[in-house]
Formats: sequence, structure tokens, C-alpha cells
Amino acid sequence: MLRQVRGRTPLVIAAAALAALSVSACASKPKTRIAYEERPVELLYSTGAQRMDGRHWTEAVQYFDEVERQHPYSEWARRSILMQAFSHYQANQYEDAIADTDRFIALYPGNASAPYAYYLKSVCYFEQITDVGRDQAATEAARNALTEVVRRFPGTPYATDAQLKLDMVRDQLAGKEMNVGRWYLRNGQPLAAIGRFKNVIDDYQTTSHTPEALYRLVEGYLTLGLMDEATRDGAVLGANYPGDRWYARAYGLLTSKGLRPQVAPKGKVSIDNKLSS
Repeated sequence: MLRQVRGRTPLVIAAAALAALSVSACASKPKTRIAYEERPVELLYSTGAQRMDGRHWTEAVQYFDEVERQHPYSEWARRSILMQAFSHYQANQYEDAIADTDRFIALYPGNASAPYAYYLKSVCYFEQITDVGRDQAATEAARNALTEVVRRFPGTPYATDAQLKLDMVRDQLAGKEMNVGRWYLRNGQPLAAIGRFKNVIDDYQTTSHTPEALYRLVEGYLTLGLMDEATRDGAVLGANYPGDRWYARAYGLLTSKGLRPQVAPKGKVSIDNKLSS
């Protein structure tokens, strides 16, 4: 799982800013669901903030929810939606946190806190990413949500952090393609394997998996007896990653078949231009 350490990221800083509306207040610590009792909005909100500061996430959610119930359409209620989202997130209740952010975005799409809502939603998906051997639905959702943050809020700290996470997401998706491609290659299905490795080259060329993908293409083409394609992709690998271990392996594999990678004409060449079709 690609789970970050929760330090003073844009997410936490924004949540702290939202909580700053709280005022000093004393309240008893609830053991169960808060019974409905009309009380000042400042008291409800500040108690929720205190519970959040104490990392009592479920209790914090209850107080912020009560703010919404008793004082709907107020500034306090608007902020309480995001405080519920952050508390759900901290409790690893991602579906609830995403529902909260969606509700905020639907109600207040032009609000100054909307970027925070979009970002928090993307982080909830990001932290649900599993290893490449499992279903990558959360990874796809994270990519879409992070892309939305970058597109909507360029130049913000949210977009900066989202872009970093996007790079990790792309590497994860490329890793999934590699995992499947290797399985096909091991199980005597080189054509299916080649399709997966070419997906890595076409869609995730800037990830760390590209050198191995090129090497696996060489393997796949040699298995099919397509010597020209294997030699050409070996040349691309050597031109772009001359000191990489995958090129050394490709060179050894090609020369064992009596082949040599073509020498690139001038330094590094574009993978897009040289990759066999």
C-alpha cells in the first residue's frame, strides 16, 4: 500500500486552519451517540475540534455532524463537513471521507476550501492502493482524482503534492502491466505479453519499469522468432539505457542468438520513434 506518513502535509495544514475557528469550551466526553440537545454552535464545533486534537476521530465526527444537524447552512456547518471528512480519513474510513468531500463539492463547488476537498478525496483513493498483484481499481481512481487536482488547481501546494503522487501511481500501474506481462511470458503466451510490455512503453514511458519492458520485448520477439524486432528493441534499450542491467541482459541474449543490437545513430534516440510496431 502506498501510504504516506501523515506529517504537516497540505492536507493536515488545511485541516488545522479549518479547526482554528474553534473557541475554548468544556464538554463531557461522550461514550455513545450524542443525544439531540440544542446547544450553541460554537460549543459543538469547538468540542469537535478538541476531540479531533485528541485523535478521538469517531467522537469528533459526531460533534461536527451535530453542528450540521442543529445549524444547517451556517458557516460552521460548511466547515464541519470538511472536518468530518478529515476525521473519517484519519480513522481510515475512506469511503465515508470520500462521501463527505463529494457532498462538500456538490454544495460549495466555488468555495475557497474546494481545493482541499478535491485533494483530500484524491489522498483517500491514493492510500487504498494495494500491491501490483491485486486489483488496481483504487489506483485508477487515485489517478483520476489526482489528475483532477492538478488540472483544476495548478500552482497550488495541493497540485504540487498531487503531481508527486501521480508519478507514484503511474509507476504502480506500469508495475501491474509488467506483472501481467511476465505471467503471460512464463506461460507461453508471448503475444499477450508483448501487448502488456508495449503498454508500459506507450503509456508509462517515464516510469522506472521502461528498461525492463524493453528487455521483455526482446525476449518476447525472440520467442516468436522475430529477430529484426528483437534486435531493434535491443538497440532502443542500449541507446536510452546503455549502462542499465537490463541492456546488459538484452545484449547477452541477442548475442547468444548470433544477433547484435543496432547502434543508435546519434546518442540517445526517442523510444517513440524507434520502438517496433
